[in-house]
Amino acid sequence: MALKDIIGSPLGFGAAPLGNMFRDIPEDEALATVEAAWNDGIRYFDNAPFYGAGLAEIRMGEALKGKPRDEYVISTKVGRVVLDELEDGPRDNGEKGAVFAHGRPNKVINDYSADATLRSIEDSLKRLQTDRIDIVWVHDIAQDFYGDDWLATFETARTGAFKALDRLRDEGVIKAWGLGVNKVEPIELLLDLDGPRPDGSLLAGRYTLLDHGRALQRLMPKVAERGLGIVVGGPYSSGALVGGPNFEYAPATPAILDKVARIKALADRHGISMKAAGLQFALANPAVAAVIPGASRPGRIAEDRAALDEAIPGDFWRELRAAGLVDPTAPLPIAC
Repeated sequence: MALKDIIGSPLGFGAAPLGNMFRDIPEDEALATVEAAWNDGIRYFDNAPFYGAGLAEIRMGEALKGKPRDEYVISTKVGRVVLDELEDGPRDNGEKGAVFAHGRPNKVINDYSADATLRSIEDSLKRLQTDRIDIVWVHDIAQDFYGDDWLATFETARTGAFKALDRLRDEGVIKAWGLGVNKVEPIELLLDLDGPRPDGSLLAGRYTLLDHGRALQRLMPKVAERGLGIVVGGPYSSGALVGGPNFEYAPATPAILDKVARIKALADRHGISMKAAGLQFALANPAVAAVIPGASRPGRIAEDRAALDEAIPGDFWRELRAAGLVDPTAPLPIAC
C-alpha cells in the first residue's frame, strides 16, 4: 500500500513539541493540544522516543488511549533507546542542541542494531499505550549528529534496523518504514541500496519554502519514480517562516530573516497567511504524502487547518517564482 494511502490525510500532527521542545509545556496544555487535533479530524500522529526522552510518547499515549485504534495512524522512530538511568550532564544532540532541555532526565543512547530496534518498538508501544505502530522511521542518521562516523552508523542501521523493519513490514506487524531525518543525503543513500525496501521517509525542514532545492532536484524525482512517499516535517522551518526566531533549531541568520521578510511582503499584499503558503507549497509536490506541523497549544491546530483550506490567488505563486523566492522547477498549487 502506498504511504499516502496508509496515512490517509494530507495534514498530520508532529509531536516534537509535546516533548517540551524549547519550553516547559504544562501537562494539561499538551493533552488538550492532541485532543484539539483529534476534534479537528487529524488522524495521523508522528512521534519519537527522542522527543523529551519519551515524554512526547507518554503524553500522546495518554491523550489517545480512549480513541478507537482503527481510526488513527501512528508513527514513531527507532535508533534512540530511552533508559531508566538518569542523565548526569548535558546531552550531545548534534545540531538539535538543547531543544529538549525541559524533557525527562532519562539517558538516551544511540543504537541502530536489530535488537535495539525491536526493544525500542516495544518501549514505544508501552509509552503510547497501544498494541501496534503503523509506521516506523529510523531516526537522525546524518553527519550533523555523527560527524565523519555517520556512514558507519548508517552501515549499522543497514544490517540491523533496516532488515528488522523490512521483516516486520513483510510479516504485517507494521505497515511501512523508512528514514526520519533532516538531511537529504541519507534518504538518497537508502534508495540506492540493494536489499532494503523502504516505503518512504520523513524529511524534516528540507522541503519548505525556505529550503527545498536539494530535495527538489535530487530526492523527489527518485521518490515519485518508485511510487514511494515523503512526509514533510518542520514545514515552518523551526518557526522561522511564521515569524519565530529559530531556523533549524538555532537563531535564524540575517539571510533567512531577509528571505522570510520578502515572502511575507508578498503574502501580505495578497492577504494570505504564511502558514498557508508553507503548507500548500509542500503539499503541491506529488511525492509528498503528508505534512506534519508541530503544535504545543490547542489554538495552533485550528490555524493549521485554516491554512490548509485557505484560498491562495495564483498571482501570489507567480510573483513568488518571478522574485526567485522558490526554485523555478518547484511544483506549485497552480499551473504557472
